[in-house]
Amino acid sequence: MRDILSTLKNLAYIFIISFLAMGCSEYQKVLKSTDLEYKFKKAKEYYEAEKYDKAYPVFDELLTLYRSTSKAEEVFYYYAYTTYHLGDYILAAYHFKNYSKTFSTTERAAECGFMVGYCYYLESPEYSLDQSYTYKAINELQLFVNTHPQSERIPECTELIIELRRKLERKSFERAYQYYNTTYYQSAVVAFNNTLNDYPDTKYREEILYLRLKASYELAENSIESKKLQRFIEAKTAYFDFIEGFPKSEYAKKAVEMYVNIQEKITTLKNTATIQS
Repeated sequence: MRDILSTLKNLAYIFIISFLAMGCSEYQKVLKSTDLEYKFKKAKEYYEAEKYDKAYPVFDELLTLYRSTSKAEEVFYYYAYTTYHLGDYILAAYHFKNYSKTFSTTERAAECGFMVGYCYYLESPEYSLDQSYTYKAINELQLFVNTHPQSERIPECTELIIELRRKLERKSFERAYQYYNTTYYQSAVVAFNNTLNDYPDTKYREEILYLRLKASYELAENSIESKKLQRFIEAKTAYFDFIEGFPKSEYAKKAVEMYVNIQEKITTLKNTATIQS
């Protein structure tokens, strides 16, 4: 019985090795073949079977061999998508962009135009990292919206752009908060203002206005005498911006306490300036 099992196991190994060898042999035949139609047929078979690692070298070769022929457009299309399926989104975006420019009058041009932005969207990292690809994704998706206003992909583009902008919004807020948290109050005030200007409907608006008030107050408190009065007046303006926007905020009580101190400081500084003059 043991001999029979051993024999069957050996036969199984032989079968597997033979199968793999046959597969490798077939693939080498495809790579070495000079029959372009055959190569293209096999490349599409690999693609449809999701064997993108095998399809890619064949399409890559055919891209050059079919250049300036009627087959060039279809090869380029499959080539771009093969790169996409392999997960190289930056290279895929490059190929989709080239396709949409080179074959701008084809039915697939709009689809590839969308895929440029979508590839950059997939490459967009967490908010805390460099957002270069986030900006590229927004720009390309917005370009698609502008150039294809009737496309059924417009709602999807809008959702993707909103998601990407939220990431940039959070990064902007976190950068400003970092300045505040490390007591760089002047930089914090500028950064909070930038966030409000860039994202006027930000969900962080209440917190930003309150933190900007605190940063303005601390900046004035720690300024040299010659700058105190002007900076307390700016802090007072920051208070009104906050309290008018969020009169029932959980931070309102603390904001009022700061305002009382600000008013006292302004009065004292004005009186001192009058006496000295």
